[in-house]
Amino acid sequence: MSKRLVAPSILSADFNRLGEDIEMINQSDADYIHCDVMDGVFVPNISFGIPIIQHVKKVATKPLDVHLMIVNPDQYIETFKAAGASILTVHYEACTHLHRTIGNIKANGMKASVCLNPHTPVHLLEDIIGDLDMVLLMSVNPGFGGQKFIENTYDKVRKLKKMIEAKNPDCLIEVDGGVNFETGKKLIEAGVDVLVAGSFVFGSDDPIDTIGKLKLV
Repeated sequence: MSKRLVAPSILSADFNRLGEDIEMINQSDADYIHCDVMDGVFVPNISFGIPIIQHVKKVATKPLDVHLMIVNPDQYIETFKAAGASILTVHYEACTHLHRTIGNIKANGMKASVCLNPHTPVHLLEDIIGDLDMVLLMSVNPGFGGQKFIENTYDKVRKLKKMIEAKNPDCLIEVDGGVNFETGKKLIEAGVDVLVAGSFVFGSDDPIDTIGKLKLV
């Protein structure tokens, strides 16, 4: 049974009034606050880094779900813990020694998550899945918000769900990219636990209502 959790992505928030947008998420039924950190090297965009996470943490009452789209994430694990991350996601494609990276995230008191890009098959996680708290599947190519959903994601979720049920039933599946009511419903049916939504939430007339409805898809 999927958990039906929602993590609004502040990449789509209005940074002129970021504090107000975080307060909105606090008041909503959201479960996490999703923070996309991009370095312009691993992905072709630069978003925000440590200072923004620190400021978000001062206002947030929900756990910070921090997604590192950066090269060499190992050198920043302690820094993101100090900044306020509760869940830290690193990319499979960016980690040469993934087992060591996951161990370090957990040793720093955070939940450990691994992200796969759209082209990366889920079977590559077979030997690490037992150590993970969450797997994040990108359903768009990472780097920019508002992209079209990649349909192959549903099959990927089903394959990952089978692996998780066999090896680590407590591990959550999170999906980010192109999430709306229609795709969200299909993703939950396929086995997703956490829906990340950015432009769909922040571009709506009533973000709190949209978050609430996403939890019911």
